[in-house]
Amino acid sequence: MPGGEVLDVFDRVDVPDGLADHLRTVALIDHHVHGVFDQPVDRAGFEQSINEGSNDPIPDFMTQFDSPLGLSIRRWCAPLLGLEAFADADTYWKRRAELSPAELAELLLPAAGIERWVVDTGFKGDLITTPQRLTELSGRPSSSILRLERLAEELLEDGTAAQDFPAAFRARLAAAVDDPDTVGTKTIAAYRTGFDIDWSRPPDELVVQHARELAARGSLRLDSPVLIAFGVHEAAERGLPIQVHVGFGDRDLDLHRTDPLLLLPLLRTMAPVPVLLLHCYPFHRQAGYLAQAFDHVNFDVGLGINYLGVRSTGLVAEAMETAPFAKQLFSSDAFGPPELHVLGSVLWRRAMGIELGGWIRHGDCTVADAIRIVDLIGVHNATRVYGL
Repeated sequence: MPGGEVLDVFDRVDVPDGLADHLRTVALIDHHVHGVFDQPVDRAGFEQSINEGSNDPIPDFMTQFDSPLGLSIRRWCAPLLGLEAFADADTYWKRRAELSPAELAELLLPAAGIERWVVDTGFKGDLITTPQRLTELSGRPSSSILRLERLAEELLEDGTAAQDFPAAFRARLAAAVDDPDTVGTKTIAAYRTGFDIDWSRPPDELVVQHARELAARGSLRLDSPVLIAFGVHEAAERGLPIQVHVGFGDRDLDLHRTDPLLLLPLLRTMAPVPVLLLHCYPFHRQAGYLAQAFDHVNFDVGLGINYLGVRSTGLVAEAMETAPFAKQLFSSDAFGPPELHVLGSVLWRRAMGIELGGWIRHGDCTVADAIRIVDLIGVHNATRVYGL
């Protein structure tokens, strides 16, 4: 893979040579990712970090290595650490623990073959590397995503008066527009309210009222539908792309309230800036429909790719059922262990080769068509959407 040790991602898989060669070497844009751990973690912390759904300690009766993701780590990351593929969990952990966080990142990150990272810094930023440090460790440039809920919380934490909140929020968005390192925004409404809210654009007096109520609380965790809708509309009004967490995530969200079809009232009325529906599993077919129905809607199936492991081939295939290829993007949503940054790429390349290779063998497309689809989803769509 570009920039790192070559992994034979098509081991025991029959993929036409031209497509396989291209998938091995194409440098991808990871359009939604987080930093890597910059402090050592023990085995319990590592296993907790490869379990998306729960923040609880791993029970004594199990290990997260016995999961689709754990199996993929042993298969694909063990060779990068100088071990045999499928090294057992104890052997893998012993070797991993010999390396510092920086050594581990410098060893693994280049193997992802990423040309550019588009980094969300709004979650547990004290535990992971900054975009600048991610660039240092990987040798590849990074851009940033501004998380809208965190921006609002920071303004109030810094003492912004409620009556000044709308203007201050708009000023920060204007600064983001002028910042070449910031290429978009993100909302985590899925975690804070769900999507079944009033998405109409609120007047400033209502925004001030909700900002005052939030500031008066002991916790500044923004869960006001009014302030969330305000942030999204203001970002769209300024032409900033908007990422939206959809579907699969930890248990803080109510999964049934994160079906992207609940966003229809917003999509029909907002300024038509690029909307990036992130992750989407198990709602990836709904996301594909929305990407077909709305010119400004795009989506990915990142995060799910890692956690489905070998079954991610089916997820990638289903994502290509209805949506135009110009409306899908590649992402890993990796957070913490650099193994996730590698696997997001490895499993996507492998899935695309298996699926598109079948299309070629059955006469449904040419090798040139398949390579174009890979380049659209892996590189060109992100370049267009974010103006990279």
